Amino acid sequence: MGLVSPLGHSPEIFWSSLLAGQSGIGPITRFDASPYHARIAGEIRDFNPEDYIPRRDARRMDPFTHYGMAAAQMAIADAGLALDTMDRDRIGVLVGSGIGGLYIMQEQGQNFEREGPKKFSPFMIPQMITDILSGYIAIEHGLQGPNFSISSACATAAHSMGESMRMIQSGDTDLMVAGGAESALNDLGLGGFDKMRALSRKRNDDPQAASRPFDSERDGFVMAEGASVLVLEEMEHAKARGAKIYCELAGYGRTCDAYHITSPHETGRGAARAMILAIEDAGLKPEQVQYINAHGTSTLLNDRSETLAIKKTFGEEQAYKLAISSTKSMTGHALGAAAAFESVVCALALRDQVVPPTINYEYPDPECDLDVVPNQKRELAVEACLNNSLGFGGHNACLCFRRV
Repeated sequence: MGLVSPLGHSPEIFWSSLLAGQSGIGPITRFDASPYHARIAGEIRDFNPEDYIPRRDARRMDPFTHYGMAAAQMAIADAGLALDTMDRDRIGVLVGSGIGGLYIMQEQGQNFEREGPKKFSPFMIPQMITDILSGYIAIEHGLQGPNFSISSACATAAHSMGESMRMIQSGDTDLMVAGGAESALNDLGLGGFDKMRALSRKRNDDPQAASRPFDSERDGFVMAEGASVLVLEEMEHAKARGAKIYCELAGYGRTCDAYHITSPHETGRGAARAMILAIEDAGLKPEQVQYINAHGTSTLLNDRSETLAIKKTFGEEQAYKLAISSTKSMTGHALGAAAAFESVVCALALRDQVVPPTINYEYPDPECDLDVVPNQKRELAVEACLNNSLGFGGHNACLCFRRV
């Protein structure tokens, strides 16, 4: 696993921060956010792309590519891949982005407005397109297996990991480098979400308290950025080379609400079916799942519908026995990278038998009345867990992880 996040730039730093209930959200410093109602975010700090990428190449990349390249390099090292001795035709890459090169899009648009077509960069298109990150990772490491990208808004990384799992299961490849990356913290990104009234506005003066999933005082999500990449490998292939195995990705479900461009279905029907499919795909029964890392965006509609979806999936009695947390309370919402962050959470919860909290839970909402692990981590025997991801357009994806 590899990770660049608002809570640090390694899975272990990220994990210890989450378990301590620390928030990575603060005032936006990268540009002047004063014209907007929302002026806080989970920014990436203390990150130098040249620690991972040659300077000449880094100058030709959008920040989402910087983050994804760094996370992939960490993941490949963590997996102990001796690439020179492996069949690189059997190693693929599927690292997606919900938005792609938004920094480059804004910069090039501004250049055009000032000085016309002569100021377009010849690198503009390859800097912007969402699939360029998968391409760069493959070029850097010589990986010649399946290579493309998925863009499904906030479900991007979950779809990327799930479809990677399917390619391994089908025998197309032995190993996939999978995940998501995002960097949309500029005027275009913030301004667009702000205009939608999707972002938290109440707590610009207290940013660490702004993301409050399932709390009755929630008023929108907090934007974040970063990348997380995981190495997925066929189990026997991994065992044969003595790999360090965190957990098994055992099940995957994906559905569509077919309802609204931004709002989830009010009954949670699509999210529930994705969870049911993932559990069945893993060969489990609902009562064998102990923990859910919820999508939990801190928006009024998402948290309510996800609660209903969990009840629909597990039944009222079992739903109240589950531990459910939203780590977006600490990271903010990293859009296309979110599910990859949260897959790291699931893997380490299974490894360490502890689940992180939902912080900022102060005012219970009777419509979100499940056990959201409020404010403090919890020691818990976890054998199986789910990672929910629900994207604009009605895209639902659920991953089921098991302990090994």
